Amino acid sequence: MCLGIPMKIIRLNGLLAECEAKGVRREVNLLMLQGEPLAVGEYVMVQRGYAHEKMTEEEAQAAWEVYDSVPDVLGTCDL
Repeated sequence: MCLGIPMKIIRLNGLLAECEAKGVRREVNLLMLQGEPLAVGEYVMVQRGYAHEKMTEEEAQAAWEVYDSVPDVLGTCDL
């Protein structure tokens, strides 16, 4: 399974963007969102280096809250 990671757009360069999440920066391909107006400071869901969904800051924060809770949940499970 591959999780999408919410990332903030830091810099735009055509169909590429420099994005940041949790202090980590990555180059992200925007090809799948080429019809969407995107701006620095907005959030996108990134999977395997491609942005596939524009999202609000609130949606990004909610996703990170879930992701950040996963180790706690796994720590209480009998695997």
